[in-house]
Amino acid sequence: MLSIFGCGEAAISIASDANATSGLELTVREVGDVTSALLRLQEGSRVGIRGPYGNGWPLEKAEGKNVLIVSGGCGCGTLRPVILAQKNDPERFRFLEVLHGARTPQDIIYRNDYEDKWTKTPNTRILLSADTVPKGEKWRHMEGVVTTLFEKMKTGPDESFVFVCGPEIMIKFAALGLLRLGFQEDQIYCSMERRMRCGLGICGHCQLGSKYVCKDGPVFSYAELKHLPDHIVGGG
Repeated sequence: MLSIFGCGEAAISIASDANATSGLELTVREVGDVTSALLRLQEGSRVGIRGPYGNGWPLEKAEGKNVLIVSGGCGCGTLRPVILAQKNDPERFRFLEVLHGARTPQDIIYRNDYEDKWTKTPNTRILLSADTVPKGEKWRHMEGVVTTLFEKMKTGPDESFVFVCGPEIMIKFAALGLLRLGFQEDQIYCSMERRMRCGLGICGHCQLGSKYVCKDGPVFSYAELKHLPDHIVGGG
């Protein structure tokens, strides 16, 4: 939870390498008062940080298995540590495939890493898409929403885990598409971090039925999510 004094507080995912010995990296997009204020700060300015809260991706369960990442927009930030875990130890997962999409090529965060650094990691494959590509833009990847990459991906349901993060509507159609491809509901893990507010289960803004995103999540299996009311991820 990151706060700007006199402005407010926002839930921001940790994007750091888990093996880093110092520093904390966050992925921030300017979308509201807090993030706008943050991006106006100068080096040396003070911010408030508390946490971290909630759970994370089930990396221990996924060790030695295939891992498929599906991310949209700034949802890539929370999945960056998973990619770096494979980069640090290419044997961590049997195979890591990353599908990432954004509105335009210019909106792809970490684009240089996707196209250069991470593609060189053994047992790793990167696929990118952009919803629209401006005329004249040099773009050698797919055009369309991130789920259009399903037709090119190599990862299948056997011995696999799927980690999904992005706008809820993207999560919904990604999960439904994966189910049609034979993945099971308990293989697909989704981050609902966009709903987090106080991080302590007090304000109630992140409540989904009997669950609180900040205390019981933000990562849920699709098998858990589909039965919860007040959300748009489930359903056929």
